[in-house]
Amino acid sequence: MGFWQWLRARCGKSPLPPDEFEQARRLVLAVERGGIPLNPARVNALARELGLEVRRDAPVEETVARLRAALVRAGRLPG
Repeated sequence: MGFWQWLRARCGKSPLPPDEFEQARRLVLAVERGGIPLNPARVNALARELGLEVRRDAPVEETVARLRAALVRAGRLPG
């Protein structure tokens, strides 16, 4: 836990929300552990926030694979 997170916890304020890369990393790791994304629209929106072009009817599996590739390229996930 970093100093600022500790300080926020001590002051009763909630920690900062994770950035888009961290949200995508958590999603990809959860899927790799066998989880199933429950909201395909949220997965597509997250991909768009990272700058990926995603079709409205894109399968979730395809979007998660593209998210994983983007995270590997960004150095946020081991290849």
